[in-house]
Amino acid sequence: MNGARGEVRVDLAGQPRRLCLTLGALAEIEAALGVEGAAALADRLRLLSARDLLVVLAALLRGGGELEAADGLDQAAVDPREAAAAVSRAFVAAAG
Repeated sequence: MNGARGEVRVDLAGQPRRLCLTLGALAEIEAALGVEGAAALADRLRLLSARDLLVVLAALLRGGGELEAADGLDQAAVDPREAAAAVSRAFVAAAG
C-alpha cells in the first residue's frame, strides 16, 4: 500500500482491495456522472444512486490496480455502506 500515492486498503465482500483516486479514475468518474470539475463532482457525489456508487467504486478499484475486482463488482456481495465508506476513504486519502 502506498499512502503517499493516496492508496487505501479496504475490505470489500470479505476481500482486501486497494483503491486509488488516480487522474484516470477521476476522469472516468466525471465522464460517468456527467460532470466537469471538482465542485460539480463534489455536489454530484452527494446524490449517488446505487448504480453511480458501483461506477465510482469500480473506477477507484481500477485506479488501485484491482482490474478483476472492478470488472466483477456488479456480481460481488458488497454492502452499500461498505462501498460508500470505501469511496469516502479513497477521496480523503487523495486529498492528502
